[in-house]
Amino acid sequence: MERTGPSLGELLVDVWRQAIAEGRTEFLVGSKRCTVGRTRAQGLRTVTFAHGDVVLEGIEQNPEKTSRWAQLAREGKRIMQFRCGRRYVANVCEGTLLRYPAWKGLGLPD
Repeated sequence: MERTGPSLGELLVDVWRQAIAEGRTEFLVGSKRCTVGRTRAQGLRTVTFAHGDVVLEGIEQNPEKTSRWAQLAREGKRIMQFRCGRRYVANVCEGTLLRYPAWKGLGLPD
């Protein structure tokens, strides 16, 4: 079977690039338009999109948290966390994808 579009990993990096690095408020994921929203409390950027049957949500890293990712965000790194359902599956930090164990646990495609 031939691949007709980007892999899920490539898509996450592309979503990060457009929403965080370029600061776009709208962009296309395949043929679907995505709108970048903001959380009420901290104003963090969020986006929901699909890759095939998989629905994902991306949220900008909150620098006020205590995680190592928050520390990197405080240092100026641009990070977006991605989740599928209620599980965080990956993040993109400065254009580099890191998959979490939940990626394989959910059977997401490489």
